[in-house]
Amino acid sequence: MEKLTLEQKQQQFNDFFRIKHPIKATMRELGEDFVLPEPDQLNDAMPYAFRIASEMSALETAALRPLRNLGEHAAELVSFLNHQSRKIDLMMSYVLQQQMADEYQYSTAAFGGGGLILVSDKPVNLQQQCELRLFLEEEACGVFCYGEVIACEKIEDQYHISLFFSCIREEDQELLVRASLHLQTQQLKKRKQADKDA
Repeated sequence: MEKLTLEQKQQQFNDFFRIKHPIKATMRELGEDFVLPEPDQLNDAMPYAFRIASEMSALETAALRPLRNLGEHAAELVSFLNHQSRKIDLMMSYVLQQQMADEYQYSTAAFGGGGLILVSDKPVNLQQQCELRLFLEEEACGVFCYGEVIACEKIEDQYHISLFFSCIREEDQELLVRASLHLQTQQLKKRKQADKDA
């Protein structure tokens, strides 16, 4: 695994679009002797619920793809399967939320594909490695990864802790990028509607 300087990590963190949006997250600080898994070994370190949630999402995508080629005849079937899939997503989101221990729970000030900013009552040391579990209610999905503290800034009576994703699966990083862009689209639509109503 390539060793990056703090400046390079901050640059990669800033290279990704971030949206100001609260999502539920847990952050557990790891000991100094903790060794990050290689990216291809991250699945082994992942809690089982996160592993099966990811697998279910991949299966759903693969199952619906062939139906799109059937044209209008399959529209009702696709609609039905989407509703069934949504029910499963909601149940999995409940299971994933149970994986979030209360003592480590935080909310984000912003998140994106390069990392996130957590709001905390106490500071965290720079370069502290942390286990992260993120839950995106809008997408009914969860992400398990590792992050490193690259900034800790006091804002009024709270701290904004910037965490760079030091070990994350590519598909989870893509999911966070899509979710951030999807939420931005929703925010823009709401703003446009508010301007019309004003």
